Parts: sequence; structure tokens; C-alpha cells
Amino acid sequence: MNQTPIHETAASTGALPAATIVGYPRIGPDRELKKAEESYWAGRIDRAQFDDAVRELRRRTRARLVELGLSEVAAIPGTFSLYDQVLDAAVATGIVPARLAHVLEADGTVGLDGYFTLARGDAQQSPLEMTKWFDTNYHYLVPEIGPDTDLRVASTQVIDLFREGLEDGVTERPVLVGPVTLLLLSKAADDAPEGFDPLDRLDDLVDVYAELLGRLAEAGAPWVQLDEPALAADQRIGADALAALLERAEGRLAAVSPRPKILVTTPYGGIGALLPSLLATGVEAVHVDATRGDLPTVENLAGIAGVRLVAGLVEGRTVWRTELTTAAARLAVLRERVAEAGGDPAAVSVSTSVSLQHVPHTLDLEPNLPGDLSETLAFADEKVREVVALGAGSVTPGDADGSRSVPRDFAGVRDEAVRARAAALAADDRDRAQYPMRAAAQREALGLPELPTTTIGSFPQVKEVRRARADLRAGRIDEAAYVEAMQQEIARVIALQERLGLDVLVHGEPERNDMVQYFAENLEGFAVTENGWVQSYGSRCTRPSILFGDVSRTAAITVPWATYAQSLTAKPVKGMLTGPVTILAWSFVRDDQPLGETADQVALALRDEVADLEAAGIGIVQVDEPALRELLPLRRADQDAYLDWSVGSFRLATSGVVDATQIHTHLCYSEFNEVIDAIDGLGADVTSIESARSRGEVVDAIDPERFSRGIGPGVWDIHSPRVPSTEEIEELLIKALGTVGPVNLWVNPDCGLKTRGYAETEESLAHLVEATVAVRARADEAATV
Repeated sequence: MNQTPIHETAASTGALPAATIVGYPRIGPDRELKKAEESYWAGRIDRAQFDDAVRELRRRTRARLVELGLSEVAAIPGTFSLYDQVLDAAVATGIVPARLAHVLEADGTVGLDGYFTLARGDAQQSPLEMTKWFDTNYHYLVPEIGPDTDLRVASTQVIDLFREGLEDGVTERPVLVGPVTLLLLSKAADDAPEGFDPLDRLDDLVDVYAELLGRLAEAGAPWVQLDEPALAADQRIGADALAALLERAEGRLAAVSPRPKILVTTPYGGIGALLPSLLATGVEAVHVDATRGDLPTVENLAGIAGVRLVAGLVEGRTVWRTELTTAAARLAVLRERVAEAGGDPAAVSVSTSVSLQHVPHTLDLEPNLPGDLSETLAFADEKVREVVALGAGSVTPGDADGSRSVPRDFAGVRDEAVRARAAALAADDRDRAQYPMRAAAQREALGLPELPTTTIGSFPQVKEVRRARADLRAGRIDEAAYVEAMQQEIARVIALQERLGLDVLVHGEPERNDMVQYFAENLEGFAVTENGWVQSYGSRCTRPSILFGDVSRTAAITVPWATYAQSLTAKPVKGMLTGPVTILAWSFVRDDQPLGETADQVALALRDEVADLEAAGIGIVQVDEPALRELLPLRRADQDAYLDWSVGSFRLATSGVVDATQIHTHLCYSEFNEVIDAIDGLGADVTSIESARSRGEVVDAIDPERFSRGIGPGVWDIHSPRVPSTEEIEELLIKALGTVGPVNLWVNPDCGLKTRGYAETEESLAHLVEATVAVRARADEAATV
């Protein structure tokens, strides 16, 4: 039923508005999407109730954006997704691998349950692989395509959502991941012949996009947005080849008639010399990320005549408030360059650099943040207001070379003692003895079997644990009662691991609501939010902390929990810390000093914690760096400098121990082969890494000659509700054993178990131990032959 229009809904062929954004959070300010999805998956609500819940979320989102000032036709992008935007594009175009073909409906389309099966797997098949989205903490699902994949319109969601917007009185701008990016992010299906490249299907895929554009035109869409972030990163093909792909993709789509006008976005960095090629494709508008690096040059704006430029001047990756006078001055410079290049300086719109899905919804939900800090922050809604103000021309330009965010000079930003300690660091503060010496000392101290079994750290967070944390915060229980509750859970976790037969145990981390926020709450220089949720993947949300000042540790953080757990067992218990790079990657980090300096401050705080764990008798300390690959710059020319400081900060945190103390690290969804030299440079004694969802592909990247320390390729995909069989795990172990060898191979899940339930955890770990016992026996038999 049509509602009272918020603004005109007639299809328009007019220009793109002066103010727009390229994406907005879709989880809801109270995580409404997460709650609806998890209730539906658990059977607590039916399909109709689920549809009603997400429909209401979309209606309120549209109304909110109009209220914030995006009231013109096509100002609001239709970026809502039930799980992942890459999955949406793959499903829309029929990219469903043969191994998951059972999700298709009788008419060849993908319904809701089939969509979720692609994302989460089922009893028959594991889901699509998942990995990091460019240099963010968002994860996307990797499409699998082959030469015989039946490309066609398999979902009309993008059209249905546009029509739904009209019912709400809003003419949205439908959004799809662009065809070039979609194929560059895809992988060859298992049944694809050797040498097949997903880009081989570009022309076929563009045909499907052309059909979708035609259908959107029929529905009345005046504009469509194609996201091509792959242009902002160095790819496996060169710039000339990318330019040719743009002509084959966007160039062909621009020739389609009828169709909506096309806006192509290029978030996550500058695209340099590719910009003229994109401007020459015939699309009506091009977005550039104007927050990273320099503004486009006059030379790179060649071909701008007749094309609207959308300038991403408001940073969408961080929570720092934009210095609007600086942004207005940069906008003026950009308009001058557009004019010099032959374009219309008035035809420049203002936008965000990237989708606002990477920041929380609104500061209105954070009344308890320190006032001085709040005045320097902007979440999604506040950033929309910044865009609207710049687009309206209501900001007086200042210095184009001035600070791009509002300066912060309040108490807590600088700590001279922290700065003096960092300045006094020497090169040998980041070094340990050679690995063979350490390995011998650790074998003697720990006495572990070959193929030692362990977990990554966290165990399921049951409601009693969450309730105890909430009760402590609310003052309903005192500290002593809280400690007793946590110790009861730790004792349960230790007993379970001993009963299952694991070799190296963990305390389960019941005291931690999040692996970064927990440390942020216990370190100086951080602030934490109450409702600052952002989407990591699917229904998984995190609350990134805000790192605004110099970092230090005032007391031990994890030692009491680790030592209590160790007192319950004769087996070694790992001390569990989050590494400096991951703490930075999963926080909103100050932008007023180099990241490397901030990383060293965090590393020094962690170094003190490692020393205290060792002194308390903890012989294995794990310092997780799942985000090492995440912050890797998208341009190869910038990567060496990043890897130098990131690896250096990890070594600073972990190099103060004796040889017999074993240092572990963990990486998940990190494209091991892309950063293997950096992982080797970390110098950890044992590295565990995600591997199960990719069915052990990472093992192929391990060269024992180059990586000769302990390695644990994950054998259980904990991001799926599937329980792996003993046989599946055996198969993965045998594959890894052939490359790594029994001396260095560890057996572990892909990641921590916080999001899983105890029933599936116990069954899966039992299978893991059973498989390990069987593979050990096989190895022993082979050794005696």
C-alpha cells in the first residue's frame, strides 16, 4: 500500500543531486537486521515475520536519510543487503557454483533460504569462501564461477527494492557491485578447467547486467550505481588491461538503451591514470575517493566534459568529524580543475569517500562518551549532515592543505612518558634468539606430541556469561560475584577440553565481550561506545573502540584469568592477547600521527602483559593478528612500509620472553600467500590460520623451505553452523601433512568459538581429536615401514 510521499517519486532523468552518499549502514541502529536473521535461522520467527522486520528496517532507514537532508530524487543509494553486497551481485547474475546448485528454485532463481545457504552452508556443502573486503574489517563472500556457469538474472532483488522505495515515497538509486570488480573478486569454481580465469566470462556477465539495467529502466529508476572498488587496488592484471575491461563493461553498459543513468563509484583510494578511461566509457557520473591522497589532477580529469564528478570528500572509514572548511576548500580546488579540464564546475556533487557501512549509525546513541571527544566525532548520520552542508555550499572554504579532521587537543591525547619510552627503543628490542634454539627449549619445556591439538581462544559465550557481565555493569552484582561466575565458566571450559583430549588448552575468554574492546577497556588512550555497532559479515557485528590518545597499560589485564585456568590442569594453558596491528585495525584510530607510532605504543603495553604472563608461569602466549592482511595498502608501492612497521610492532610486543616461552599468533581470512613473507617476519613459533572454508587451499602456499616453524591450517570452519565430519578433518590434515610435515603441523579450528553453541562445539572438537589420533597412527605406521 502506498504511503504518504516523503518527496516526489516520479522517475527523473535530471542530474544527480549536489549531495549524496554511496552507502549507509544496513544493520539498523539497534542491530535489527542481526536480531531478525538470527531469530529466523533459529526458527523463533517464521518467514512472514522476518520479511516484516526487515521491511520495517528499510522503511525507517529511508525516512531517516530523507530527514537528514537527502530528499532529492536518486540522492539515496539502495545499498541494503541481507548478508553481503558481493553475494547479492553474484545471486542477481546467476553465479552459483555447481556444488551448491541444490539451492536453486525450480525456475532457476535463488530464494531466501538458498541465499542464506550460499552464505552459511548446510549439511550437504560448505558455504562460499569468505575473505576481507579491501582494507577494511568487512568480509565478503567469494563467488565461484566456471566456464559453464549459467549466467542469467537469478534474482530481482535490486528491482524489487527500488519498487519498495517508491512505496515509501523515495526514488532510490539502485546499487550493484560492478561487473569488473565482481569478477576480479571471484575465484574459479572447483570444476573449472586449469587456466580458466573468471574474467573470461566478462562479456557474458555484462549481458546480464544489461538486462538488469533494462528492467530497472522499466521500473522507473532514473539512476543506477555500479561500485568498482577494484580500480583503487593493484590487481593481477595491469592498468592497461583494466582500462580495456572498463570499455568492455561500463562502455558496453553505457550503450544500452533504455537504461538508467549510470554512476560508477571508485571507493577505497585513488584510481590515478584509470580515471580518464572511466570518464571515456560514456557513463553519466563518476565518483572518486578524495580523502586518500591528492585530488585528481587536471590531466586525469581529461574527458570530464559531460560527466558529473562525485567527490568523496567526507571520510567514510573513520569516525573523526570532518574539518568542513578544509573540505570546502578542497572542493573549490577540484571545481577549478574540472573547469580547466573542460568540464562544468557546477556539475560536481559531494559524497562520502566510501559506503558508511564501516561506521556506526549515530552519535545520538552515545550519551556517555566524554564530551571533549564527542565534539570531534561523526558517525554515519553526522557524516550525512556534513555531506549535505558541503553540497549546499553553506561552508566557507578555509585552507585546502589544512587538517582534514577536527583537531583534538584535550586531556588524554598526549602522554609524555609513553612518548619517551617509545623514543628510547633499540633495534634489539624487536629480536629473539634463532628459531632452532627456541624450538629445542620449547620441546623440552612443553613435552607436546606431534600434531598437537588446540583451539584458537574463545569458547561459546553462553547467556549466563553475558548476563554476569551485564549485571556487573549495571551494579546488580559486585566484583567478587562476577569473578566467581567467570571462574565457574573457565573451570567448565578446562574440564571439557581435558575430557575431549586436547593437548594445549585455553581458558575460553568468558570475561571478554570482544577481543579488541576488552583490551581497549583496560588501556589508557581508548574510549568505548555503547551502541557503536558495525557489520563485520552477515549478522556478525562488532563495536570498534576509539583510539584517540597515547596508549599505556596501568595494570595486568589477562594474568588472573590465565593463571586460574592453569591452576586447574597439568596441561599447558595459552595466555591470550590481541596483537597491536589488529587492535588498530579493529578500532577507529587517531589520524594525527603515523600508524606505526601508535602501533608501537600498543605493542609496548602488550609487551608488559606478555612479561607478566611469563612471570606467572604461562609457557605459551598467543598474540592474535587476524588483521595483518587487512591493513595492507591496496597499492604495492605502499606495502613495504606498512609491513615494516606492522611486523615490527608484533615483534616488539613478543620479543621480551625467554626461549622456552612459545609465542603463537593467529590469522583468519588473511590471504596467507599474499603476506607469507610478513608472517614469516613476525617470528612467531606457531601460526594458526584460516583454511577450512577454502578447503585447505592455503596449504598450497606453504613452502617448508621458507616457512619452517609451527603452522596450524584450520580444519573446522567455525563461521558456518556445519559440524565437520571426522573424515573431512582427516582429509584436510593429510593434505597439510604432505606439505608441512608432522614436526611442525598443529591441529586447530579456523578461528575462535565465541559465536558457536556448546553442542556443535563439543561434537566438532571431538571429531577434530578423533581425526588427529587417526592421522597420528597413520604417520606412525608409515614411519615404521
